Amino acid sequence: MSGTTTMTMDTTSDEVVDALQRDFGPRLLYQQQTLTGMPVFWVDREVLTDLLGYLKTMERPFDLLYDLSAIDERLREHRPGLPASDFTVFYQLLSIGRNRDLLLKVPLAGHDLSVPTATGVFPAASWYEREVWDMFGISFAGHPHLERILMPPTWSGHPLRKDYPARATEFDPYTLTLEGQRTEQDALRFEPEAWGMQRERDGAEFMFLNLGPNHPSAHGAFRIVLQLDGEEIVDCVPDIGYHHRGAEKMAERQSWHSFIPYTDRIDYTGGVMNNLPYVLAVEKLAGIEVPDRVKTIRVMMAEMFRITSHLLFLGTYLQDLGAMSPVFYTFSDRQRAYQVIEGITGFRMHPAWYRIGGVMQDLPRGWEALVQGFLDWMPPRLREYERAMMENSLVRDRTRHIAAFDTAQALEWGVTGPNLRATGCNFDLRKQRPYSGYDNFDFEVPLGNHGDVFDRGQLRIEEMRQSLRIIQQCVNHMPAGDYKADHPLTTPPPRERMLEHIETLITHFLQVSWGPVLKPGESLQMVEATKGINSYYLTSDGNTMSYRTRIRTPSFPHLQQIPSVMRGGFVPDLIAHLGSIDFVMADVDR
Repeated sequence: MSGTTTMTMDTTSDEVVDALQRDFGPRLLYQQQTLTGMPVFWVDREVLTDLLGYLKTMERPFDLLYDLSAIDERLREHRPGLPASDFTVFYQLLSIGRNRDLLLKVPLAGHDLSVPTATGVFPAASWYEREVWDMFGISFAGHPHLERILMPPTWSGHPLRKDYPARATEFDPYTLTLEGQRTEQDALRFEPEAWGMQRERDGAEFMFLNLGPNHPSAHGAFRIVLQLDGEEIVDCVPDIGYHHRGAEKMAERQSWHSFIPYTDRIDYTGGVMNNLPYVLAVEKLAGIEVPDRVKTIRVMMAEMFRITSHLLFLGTYLQDLGAMSPVFYTFSDRQRAYQVIEGITGFRMHPAWYRIGGVMQDLPRGWEALVQGFLDWMPPRLREYERAMMENSLVRDRTRHIAAFDTAQALEWGVTGPNLRATGCNFDLRKQRPYSGYDNFDFEVPLGNHGDVFDRGQLRIEEMRQSLRIIQQCVNHMPAGDYKADHPLTTPPPRERMLEHIETLITHFLQVSWGPVLKPGESLQMVEATKGINSYYLTSDGNTMSYRTRIRTPSFPHLQQIPSVMRGGFVPDLIAHLGSIDFVMADVDR
């Protein structure tokens, strides 16, 4: 159940660029140079759907719509050579076969905010386009259901516009009258006709069941409306947004350093795994290269959090299937992992421990014995989990060939990470696009065969084994050196130098009071996070804070896929599928 093939990233991309320039040349507005590591083309909206279809059907296609979002350009000062645009919609496409990305940008004037929908080419575009409408007020012509998705249906305004307030003090005090409460409740009433559903078939009425909004085990507040014929799910509509708290908006008013703790709260079970793509993207903008010791420490702690996240998954996965005991065992082992994490970082779930250019502090005295104790403890426990849980006949009956989907279906809906690899697709960024020194580690990529509920559970046990293998190599081969880069944008100068030179004193003062000032530019970093591929796409306008921070999370498309998987299934199978996805709603809603 594992694969060891390592693909090399196609960094030239000449073939794709040449093909686009040959077949779409006059209709390509501009090719932008960025620090994103991929070709970036500005295109007119009239050619957008043709271009998306072309890329999806070419040899070794761009078969996954990885991200789709927008940026309000109206206050951006540094746009040298870029097409005139008040708002820009961008599409990031990923090719598994090429191990390559491509970014398309569509410029829009403020008086004409409309783009053709991409749902006819990529079904996964549906929720992303709804989010862009919700946050920016940009419409998508032909979209089947362009409604708010993260904000309540009664909300006024579009929060990610630059003229929308960013602080609570800019709003009037919140009040909710009885009449207002009734209005909000009425807005949540589900109307089947609005979603193209029938209320009856052959004279028999369907049942429409609200599953939620509740907090099923540890996933978060989530609602899914089921159209039922007995226990058969005819159709369903996931309803998200109950955990939305404006993380991307917050990034516009936090300095580059002070936003780090906010990243911990995205996938709140992922800890420093959330810090990693953010600090790597900032380091690209700043031109910082960190020491090997920093890279190895980051890998070790990220893999520790992969284990704690997977242990939480495993316990709640079995709990959703009706088994009560496993969650107590997995939480006990998770506690042992948190003792290691706390011993090194000082915190447990949300240490916010990575820094731009390094980590908060060096490893403490005795860290090797602390980590080694956990490495010795876990392998027998994982084998026990397999014996008691995954080899249990009841578990197998509930999970084998349930909610299965293949690689093509996974890519169609933007599925990444363990849920993609459970279909047999060997794509793991730690192997395909090594970052933070992952290319120096020997480990395998576990793969599934059927893409069902069982494979998604078993695969994560295998991933924990590989994480232990990586951490063991960190213990055995931890490089010497400093825990931070010697770079002016990393940390204030040493105090003894600060007291001797006025230039150093000024630098020290600005670093502490403002934080670093980064040159204008755009960077992007993707990582293989606990639940799939997570990335930060940062836009700097030459200031002490981000102009635009786009956070692409894996759980968002994973929930969008639920209806296509569950139509024709049964309610117990839906519960099993929800447990196998491994999502938390903060990762969905941001």
